[in-house]
Amino acid sequence: MTTSNQIEVPIEPSVYRTVMGHYPTGVAVVTGFDEGQPVGMVVGTFTAVSMEPPLVAFMPQRTSSTYARLARAETLCINVVAADQLELCRTMAGRGEDKFASVEWSRSEHGAPHLTDAVAHVHCRGVQQVDAGDHWIVLCEVLAMEVTRPVTPLLFFQGSYGRFADVPAARLTDEELVDHGWWSYTSDFPM
Repeated sequence: MTTSNQIEVPIEPSVYRTVMGHYPTGVAVVTGFDEGQPVGMVVGTFTAVSMEPPLVAFMPQRTSSTYARLARAETLCINVVAADQLELCRTMAGRGEDKFASVEWSRSEHGAPHLTDAVAHVHCRGVQQVDAGDHWIVLCEVLAMEVTRPVTPLLFFQGSYGRFADVPAARLTDEELVDHGWWSYTSDFPM
């Protein structure tokens, strides 16, 4: 909330990216079919919204041609990517026409492609698209969901992909978290 005594200063994109980079996000791949062809995109902005009714959301860039195709899909699958699926993430983040030729997937009973060995699948239907600056907020009704492989997810933090280390973080102090490698970098592959 702004008061009349405050001066609004525009936020520089580099500052925005740096500050928000200090908040880790999970990595998911949103998949669907467009004209019978599987389509998928990597998102780091996927979130739970509501339990009653069950809703989730993801936030693609407005300029994404892949999202333009996904927006036409009847159903979607949010695939939570596992820490050992960095190559799958790279493939799905690429611009190739047939990303699905080199990844394992199948058609779910809800009608969307779901990626093999993902941590979890959230089967959903887009119900609302909200204008949010240079992104859309895509609100989705959850049709079904399951954990299919209960392993550590792939994370994105400070411009790199990584994972939780195998040390139980709840027992460590802040200094010990760093010393024990609670966070381990997987790649400097930007999202």
